[in-house]
Amino acid sequence: MEHLLILFFATFSAAFMATVPPGLLNMNAAKASVEKGKLSGVVFSLGVALTVMVQAYVAVNISKFLYNNPVVIDYLLKAAIFVFAFFAIYFFVTAKREKVDSIVEPEVKKRSSFYRGILLAAVNFLTIPYYSSLNAMWKEAGWIKFEATDIAIFVVAASAGTFAVLYLYVFYFNKLEMKTKTFSKNSNYIISALMLVLLMITLIRIFYN
Repeated sequence: MEHLLILFFATFSAAFMATVPPGLLNMNAAKASVEKGKLSGVVFSLGVALTVMVQAYVAVNISKFLYNNPVVIDYLLKAAIFVFAFFAIYFFVTAKREKVDSIVEPEVKKRSSFYRGILLAAVNFLTIPYYSSLNAMWKEAGWIKFEATDIAIFVVAASAGTFAVLYLYVFYFNKLEMKTKTFSKNSNYIISALMLVLLMITLIRIFYN
């Protein structure tokens, strides 16, 4: 039971932190809230959360398949190094630019907020490798056992962490709007540091093993 609580909060935190910096999904959630009301923003966020749930499930199964084939475990951890390195560099460069992306106008205007959330979340191809890498880390730490309960906790936590950030953008974006630039810069530095820490932990585990 204890490892399930750790799994939930670790995954929730990782999903939350990865979604905090202003980007396509959270800025569109804010846009839906401003233009169509907060309920529309929440519905959009639910669409995103549902898609993240599917992506996290796919990521778990990719990791499960690789771990059931011991020959490729080392390759999985090495792949995680490149994923975390990429995210560390990406968020650091984004922070250096000190530029906040404008709210993106979705091409599909007539669809409901829910389907728009699904559509925009589905085109974020970095989600699956990100959660696959996290899954590899949690497996090495003994926080996930690839049992049905563990997988369900991981998937729900990833979805809940993402939804929590979008919810905050929906209800508090107006208060944060004037501080968005500073907020974006600081949050990107924090995420970059987090990815660097995960990178170092992965390297230590590879050399330790």
